[in-house]
Amino acid sequence: MTDLLSALHLLRPWWLLLLVPAVVLWWLDRRTGDPLQPWRVVMDPGLLAHLTVGGERTRRLAPGTMLFLGWLLGIVAIAGPTWRREPSLFADAAPPAMIVLRVTPTMMAPDLPPTRLERARQKISDLLDQREGAATGLVAYSGSAHLVLPPTVDKDVVLTMARALSPEVMPREGDQLAPAVMLATRVLAEGKRGGSVVVLADTAAPDQVGALRASENGAGRPPTILWAMVPPGRAAQDTALQGAVAALNARLVEVTVDVADAVSIARRLESATAPAAAGQEDEARWQDAGYWLTPLIAALVLGWFRRGWRLPA
Repeated sequence: MTDLLSALHLLRPWWLLLLVPAVVLWWLDRRTGDPLQPWRVVMDPGLLAHLTVGGERTRRLAPGTMLFLGWLLGIVAIAGPTWRREPSLFADAAPPAMIVLRVTPTMMAPDLPPTRLERARQKISDLLDQREGAATGLVAYSGSAHLVLPPTVDKDVVLTMARALSPEVMPREGDQLAPAVMLATRVLAEGKRGGSVVVLADTAAPDQVGALRASENGAGRPPTILWAMVPPGRAAQDTALQGAVAALNARLVEVTVDVADAVSIARRLESATAPAAAGQEDEARWQDAGYWLTPLIAALVLGWFRRGWRLPA
């Protein structure tokens, strides 16, 4: 009980100012609400009591008093009494992830049957299956970087957009890995829920490795995974991929014939935590309990449907 009272407060305390006109109107009603008041000044009280029907009876709760009580409860309800916090909408949700997909002619190589790009789509599907209910976004890049989809929990939409990507639909050829990673990082930062970046690529241009190293030296970059879309065993010997891994400060994951690679990545993505600011914002939400006063207000209103309630009987 002590903890309840210490946590009890109002979300909108300024609404209590309405109590001032409520008290004033109740007081005026008490002064002018008696229809016999003019006669009490000029008539003997005993005679007046015999000349009026029900004049000797007084109500315990006059209509004006009931109206004042209803007004009082309504004002308190609008002020938002609360004593417990609202659960966060994202308390049980996994952190989001941004997939950065390389869409270039080299991704059409058939050494990962049917092609590297098609295998990348299959791996994205495996990862989404492992992250059921978690938000995932998509960035595509070649000679330019583009936000295809912000984080969404609808995995079918993500897969549909990924399947629609091909080198032919990209504006120009090239390698803009650094801008693509920066774009994914910005999207996660705007969401304020933490998250990770998963890059699916078969290589990286030397100038992009240098650009990644020069971009704040990785400061403020979310946890990053480079999923190498090359035949197993080749990624460890590819200097371009190794350079990109080092520049991204990422973890290298090689393709497997089963879903073991997707399972491993999904576990790492779950460990990414939201920033402290977002946690504090969710923690500060309180549940408005003003609706609990609604039955009491309704009970007071029911009294006005009684016959003879508003005027003296």
